[in-house]
Formats: sequence, C-alpha cells, structure tokens
Amino acid sequence: MNLKKHKVLVTGGAGFIGSHLVDRLMKLGCGVTVLDNLSQGSLKNVEQWLENKRFKFLKGDLKEPDDAMGGVKGVDLVFHLAANPEVRVGETDPIVHFRENLVATFNLLEAMRKSESAKTLVFASTSTVYGEAEVLPTPEDYGPSVPISTYGASKLGCEALAFSYAHTFGLRVLALRFANVVGSRATHNVLFDFVKKLEADPKRLEILGDGTQKKSYLYIEDCIDAILCATDAFLRSEEKIEMYNVGSFDQLRVDRIAKIVVEEMGLKGVKFVFTSGVEGGRGWLGDVKYMHLSVDKLMKLGWKPKYDSEGAVRLAVRELLKERKSAKRA
Repeated sequence: MNLKKHKVLVTGGAGFIGSHLVDRLMKLGCGVTVLDNLSQGSLKNVEQWLENKRFKFLKGDLKEPDDAMGGVKGVDLVFHLAANPEVRVGETDPIVHFRENLVATFNLLEAMRKSESAKTLVFASTSTVYGEAEVLPTPEDYGPSVPISTYGASKLGCEALAFSYAHTFGLRVLALRFANVVGSRATHNVLFDFVKKLEADPKRLEILGDGTQKKSYLYIEDCIDAILCATDAFLRSEEKIEMYNVGSFDQLRVDRIAKIVVEEMGLKGVKFVFTSGVEGGRGWLGDVKYMHLSVDKLMKLGWKPKYDSEGAVRLAVRELLKERKSAKRA
C-alpha cells in the first residue's frame, strides 16, 4: 500500500473516526501527526501511541491559522476529519458549523497552500451534502446538491473550497461522503442517545420523529477500510480531485434500531414514545429522513463492507454498552 511511505496528518485524530484511522495508519508503519483541540475527542483514544517515535500529538485548533500551519509541518498527506459532528446544533446555533467546519477547513487549506510538502488532502464529507435526494441509492454525480441542514451546507462548502484550491493552487483533493458511521468510541449518534435514555428510564424510550426515518449505517472498521482503499487508489492515480460515497448496501429504520438497542440491553416491556417530529416525521429540522448512498464506484476499487446496516448497529451497540460498563467501573 502506497500509504506506508507517507508522513500523515490526521486532524480530529483523537475523535471517533479519526482515532480508528490513526490506529490503522500506525499499524501500517506511517509517521502520524494528530492535531486535535479535544473538544470532541479524547487523548484516551490515542494513548497507546503517545510514546511511539512515529507518532506526534499536537493540541491545537484549526480555527487558529498558526495551529493549522504547525499541523502541516513536515507532512505530505492530510486526512481532515476535524469538525463539529452534531447535525442538530445547526438548528439553534448555526455559527458553530460555520466556524468549526468552514473556517477550520479554510485555515487548513491555506496552510497546505503555503506548505512545501502537504499537497494531498483526504476530506471527510457527509451524505447530508445531497440533501433530500430524489434518487436512492444516490450516486456521486447526483445533483443539484441542496443540503437541508447547516451541517450539510458547511460540508458542501468545505468540498467546494477544497476543490477550488486543487484547481487554483495545485493541491490534490479526495472527498469521502460518509453515511452514518457507528462503532466503538462514538459519542454522537442515535445509538448513543437511545442507550443514555434507557439507562435513565428502562421502561420508556423517547424517539425523535415518527420512527420511519430510514438510513444507511456503516461499521467503523468497514469505514476505515474504505478510507484506506480510496486513498490508496487516489495516490496511485493522476486525478486532481475525486469523490466517493462511503456507506452500506441497505437501510435501517429508526424504530428497528430502537428494538435492537432494547434487545442488546436485555430490557423488556419498553414503551416507545414517538415525538412525531417535524415536517413529515423528521427527528429535527434539517434531518434527512431517507438516506441511501450508492457505493458502486467505491466497490470497483475492490472494497466491500463486511456488515449490513443491522449488523453494524448491533455490533456497535454491544461495543457501546461494554464501554459504558467499563467507564462506570473506573
């Protein structure tokens, strides 16, 4: 794999997806720098690498241009995963997504423009850039992209900025549009919310929306496999920009997820209380009710997810419960 010879920066590398990517890159033998402000991530996620000579941790914030410049120093490949991952915050405080996503990405791109070595960017984008897609499964060339959340809009803006830097300043940019990724170390998703609610009241579960929301869920290790597969192919190519959807083959309804969580927690007689939601049963304003990405393009590179949506969710719930049990013991 071409990645072995690269010196890599992972922004947001102490977070959920970022730390799993760091684990894999370190095992591949890469030199890895992590830049993270620890607002969402945790040093515990990368503590096994802190004493390794190939690993460097920088506590910094991409909203600060100097921190961005420090992050790209001496690296040639950047995985940009730093962002505010909470879609719902856009309904009450939209400036968060502007600052944490757009401003941070602009500063990183500026640092790469000025860098002598950091010229390839792998950007963690999202399925929400498509908005309410009329074509399911949704291919990468679907358009126009009309996001319905400030989170999706900010990520689409980040893609546009990055692509413009590729054409204007000679960077190379790979955008990966993720479905809902689940697994260990996650702290923001429907599984996490359901488990917390049921721990507080094991007889009642409030479910945002009407329960018929239907989306794709991808297990974290399948996601990391996809990132590495797409990145390796991109590094071998001569393309200036490229994009891939990263998701599973199928979809899963929210009410089914609730049942899986209840089963894995060993609970009985739980009453599901649906809020009915907004705008036709969405969980919140900006919630894309139906999402299913086409992954045909990525599969042509040889990648294939090991788990379907239900398998990914069930395994992720088990890992989450194990983590929470260990945390309580500590």
